[in-house]
This record gives sequence, structure tokens and C-alpha cells, in this order.
Amino acid sequence: MTTTPAYPRVHIATDHAGMELSAHLVSHLSAKGYDVVDHGPKEYDALDDYPSFCINAALAVVADQEAGVHSLGIVLGGSGNGEQIAANKVKGVRAALAWNHSTATLARQHNDANVVAVGGRQHSVDEATALIEAFLEEPFSNDERHIRRIGKIAAYETSGEVIE
Repeated sequence: MTTTPAYPRVHIATDHAGMELSAHLVSHLSAKGYDVVDHGPKEYDALDDYPSFCINAALAVVADQEAGVHSLGIVLGGSGNGEQIAANKVKGVRAALAWNHSTATLARQHNDANVVAVGGRQHSVDEATALIEAFLEEPFSNDERHIRRIGKIAAYETSGEVIE
């Protein structure tokens, strides 16, 4: 029998605007016991193109989950919007933009979001850390209505069929 580890593996990616926050989170979450995988970038470049970093983190979350590894993702940017959009292009990803405690926890409770997006220019490091911890610690509710709704989204993603 396998058991779910207390802390999921965390895949993290950012753009230049979230690098300071990302470095803090890698250190902070690793110290708490999370297995953190940094998908970059490795150095500051104000002209970087974040989609590849975020897509690679999202692909890793999906690959881990398909392999039975408890895994979640974090994508960071100035606002978090573009990073969320990039992550959501990966089949199997449900990325949610969190801007307060409620949106962070509801993303997990109701949507079983597997990636959280946060805007590094929208919050202090402490605020952003609290949002991300709330997301990572919140379980999915497993309520039938939420399972049904997520299934409809997945059906569209897979087949293009809109289920009423």
C-alpha cells in the first residue's frame, strides 16, 4: 500500500518579475519539507519569455500526477495572469490565479486546481507565501458536484465536446 506524502512535490516557474519571490519560495518550502523542483529561469533577464518555464512546470505536474506522485505547481509573474494562461494550455492542468486566501483555498477545495498562479508585484513576499501555503495545504473536497464539473471540463479538453 502506498501512502500520500505529507508534502507534495512542488514544481515552480517564474518570469523575471517573480524571481525574488521564487527564490524565497524554493528556500522556504524546501526547509518545510517540500520537494521543490525549480523550472527557471536561472538568471534574471528582463526580456525573458515565461511561457516555456511555466509550461515545463505544468508538464512536470501532470507527468508526476500520471505516475501517481502527489504533485502541485506554482507559476509566478508580475500579475500571474500570463503565467496562469501558459500553464492552462497543458492538458490536465487546472491553474488558478490566487489573490487572497479564499481564492487560494477554493481553487483546491472546489476545482482541484493543481497549479497556482500568483503575481509577485501584487503582494509582499509574506502575503504571497501565505497564499501559496494555503493553496498547497488545502485538500480537494471530493464533493460529487465538483467532481462532476471537473469531469465536464476534462471531457471538453479531451474531446472538444461540451457536456450540458
